[in-house]
Amino acid sequence: MTDLTPNSTFLIAGIVFITIAVIGQSKLGFIEINPGFFGRFLALFIGISSLLYALGLFNISTVSFDFLKTSLLEQIKQSISSINDLLQGS
Repeated sequence: MTDLTPNSTFLIAGIVFITIAVIGQSKLGFIEINPGFFGRFLALFIGISSLLYALGLFNISTVSFDFLKTSLLEQIKQSISSINDLLQGS
C-alpha cells in the first residue's frame, strides 16, 4: 500500500475526476466544489482518459509517435514535390 504506481495514481485520479463530474456542486465541510458546466465536462473527459490509461487502453507508445511523424513527413514531402511539379508545368 506504500508503493504508488502510475497505474494506481491514474486510477485514483480517474475516480476522483468522474466523481467531481457526477456530483457537480457540493459542499463537504470546508471544501466547496462548484465546477460549472465546462468544469464538469472537463472533469468527465480527464476522468475517463485517466481510467483508460490506467487500464492500458489509452497507452500510446513513442514508437507509434515516431511512425506517425515519419509518415506525415513523407506525405508532406510528396505533396511539396507534386505542388512544385504543378507550378513548373504552368
